[in-house]
Amino acid sequence: MEAFKNLRSNSASQNTSLAHDYYLVEHPLANMTTSGTSSRPVSNLPFIANFDSAHLTIGAGVAIFHLATSHVVVCYHSKEKHWFLPKGRRDAGEGSATGAEREGFEEVGISSQTPLNGLTVTQSGYRNRLLPIPLRHRQPQAHNSNDAVSPFVAEPVWTQLMPVTRSTQYMLFWYIAETLPPEIEQSLSQKSTQANGAYMTPPPYPATMTLAERIVLDKKLAPVRHENTGVNEDEALYESYLLSVDEAQQKLSGTIMADVVRTGWEAIQTRMAMEESSKST
Repeated sequence: MEAFKNLRSNSASQNTSLAHDYYLVEHPLANMTTSGTSSRPVSNLPFIANFDSAHLTIGAGVAIFHLATSHVVVCYHSKEKHWFLPKGRRDAGEGSATGAEREGFEEVGISSQTPLNGLTVTQSGYRNRLLPIPLRHRQPQAHNSNDAVSPFVAEPVWTQLMPVTRSTQYMLFWYIAETLPPEIEQSLSQKSTQANGAYMTPPPYPATMTLAERIVLDKKLAPVRHENTGVNEDEALYESYLLSVDEAQQKLSGTIMADVVRTGWEAIQTRMAMEESSKST
């Protein structure tokens, strides 16, 4: 566990202006490539750019894992014929993490049971919450916090910058999440019904709960899929599937989203191994 504790960045020799502001959190996935036909994508070099509020859109996306079955939610555009992870613009005043969870729920639209290549199509949304994982990142811990430093964080695993037009920019944060336990799912659904269908933000993942304990809560039940969660005509064309991790990566091949799934799943496996190891020490 010591290797997973936050360490002061050793980047002083590389960039002294950043050394006092950032922490570098090391974990076993750092600088690792997965065996197979492709290696991990590489981050772009840093650059300087400035965008005012009228020329910048901030969004968030999420890979939603159902831990009990080792599956992940992947969307399909029934008109344009491509696969993608749930994502979208955050609402004004909304945090990126909350926006990622909401988009994971809203990104897919009307109900359908049309077979597609042997799969059952269900155009519906999955309630979800961000899942803290072991992740190499550069964010500092909260100042003067008395809480024990956790080796797990719910930070973006990738960030993308994409042009929207010749003068506007899109910044997209990719997070890792899990489907909700049945009891929380039921509670939020009831509250949403009482609030005329308003989206309900889920409670955060419990800091002291292991993934093994979390899986038990599913009671071998499939995650609930909600119908008609899309908020516009385009989202009514989206279909959602629970695919195996390998199949999801194949469907998303050639995009950064494939590595979002791969990074998330490997981190989940690493967290489970860490928690199992801590039980025996």
